[in-house]
Amino acid sequence: MANTRFGRNVPLDTGRAEQLPELMDPNPRLISNKLLQRHEFRPATTLNVLAAAWLQFETRDWFSHGSDPNRMIEIPRPPGDDWPEPTIKVPATPVDPTAAPGQPDTTFLNTETHWWDASQIYGSTEDFQNAIRTHLDGKVRIDADGFIDIDPALIGAAGGADGWWLGMELMGTIFMREHNAICDRLKAAYPQWSDDQLFNKARLVNAALIAKIHTIEWTPAILGHPTLQIGMRANWFGLAGERVKELVGRLGSSDILSGIPGSTTDHHTAPYSITEDFVTVYRMHPLVPDDYEFLSLTADVNPRALTFGDIHGGANSRGVLKSVGVAESLYSLGVAHPGAVTLHNSPKFMRSFTRTDENTLDMVATDILRSRERGVPRYNEFRRQLRLNPVTSFEQISGGDRDTAATMAEIYGGDIEKVDTMVGMFGEKLPEGFGFSDTAFRIFVLMATRRLKSDRFYTVDFTPRVYTAEGIDWIDRNDMTSVLLRHYPQLTPVLRGQRNAFAPWTRI
Repeated sequence: MANTRFGRNVPLDTGRAEQLPELMDPNPRLISNKLLQRHEFRPATTLNVLAAAWLQFETRDWFSHGSDPNRMIEIPRPPGDDWPEPTIKVPATPVDPTAAPGQPDTTFLNTETHWWDASQIYGSTEDFQNAIRTHLDGKVRIDADGFIDIDPALIGAAGGADGWWLGMELMGTIFMREHNAICDRLKAAYPQWSDDQLFNKARLVNAALIAKIHTIEWTPAILGHPTLQIGMRANWFGLAGERVKELVGRLGSSDILSGIPGSTTDHHTAPYSITEDFVTVYRMHPLVPDDYEFLSLTADVNPRALTFGDIHGGANSRGVLKSVGVAESLYSLGVAHPGAVTLHNSPKFMRSFTRTDENTLDMVATDILRSRERGVPRYNEFRRQLRLNPVTSFEQISGGDRDTAATMAEIYGGDIEKVDTMVGMFGEKLPEGFGFSDTAFRIFVLMATRRLKSDRFYTVDFTPRVYTAEGIDWIDRNDMTSVLLRHYPQLTPVLRGQRNAFAPWTRI
């Protein structure tokens, strides 16, 4: 499914791309300046920074639009702005060459596979996959020191190289090492298997373990309501629970009783794809801090203070990992908080971000532009299409701040219907325990289920016959904590008693 179309969660006639002058109404840079930029870091105290790194690691598996450097969208510099040029030039989203005549603004292509198949590690092309493989015993390229043994720019290119930073390299390293550990287990059980057999089976198992971690660990961490925690575990284990599934297996074909893995495949009347709306609700850049402290696990030494720029890019991330240590870097991100997904909390560095193509842009303003450019309805219309009540005042989406409500009303000319979906979601009052808005959650919970239920590898083929008994056992018995401890046992003192690896770890 690489290079196939994104779908929609809203009717097609409401999903048409905005054109000028509507595309710039109001100016995305003005919204970045007045409503989104971070002046003071607001932490999400129930999470750690590994949760932010994990989210980016996962979205790299699911989607990327790419960009077209030959077509630039120009955001005018607002009056009084300090941007050095008259406009901010943003590469346009590539057009869909398969679109019907006269409808180039309705559909766009996903450069990655839509499936939950760990393509952020294994790639979406044969050439990419071959580049990461050793072609010996099914393994991928990890060097003698435990680092990814290819140019990080290559693996960073899955979903775009610009987002490669220390957090992404950590996640890629961990699960490439996990792939090789799975290969060792399979080779011990099936010594006659070929390199291809070992590789393909280990990839299946690794991808399923990643999906399990996301479903029953990351999601309950960021959506900390007790009902949600029960519901997401039920997606995987069913309401009968993990213990019943372990003892007696599935209780029939019911998703509700025994969970989605191993149930029947069901597309629910529409072929599966990642949707444009799903991409928009996952615009959670406020999770990323600007500043970091790197700590020692063993010595009483002063923390090493670095900025995101110091740990961004292949050379920087690898250099810090080598000088600080992988276990120490994991510990440092594990005890630190990400930013809260709210107004006035988008990273400072993103507002003047130089891409690998040397084009500098405001990524925060670009987030606003992209949803308009790709036809995601604005906030109130988006809510209507989700059968939610539209808001009637700016106070409802101001984060409880009167000055913000007044600024929002001024920027949008008093027209509540113009409010951008991302702005509305960031300003919503959150349900108890939620790390992001109820509006985003409606898309999130629908697509979380569809990614599993539409995929034969998580439904009818989630069996020992396809995965092997050893593979199913590996998935059943592991979680994020056990994966971390397998590869970095130095973390044992800080992970002892840790119920969720994405919740803040204890400092030692």
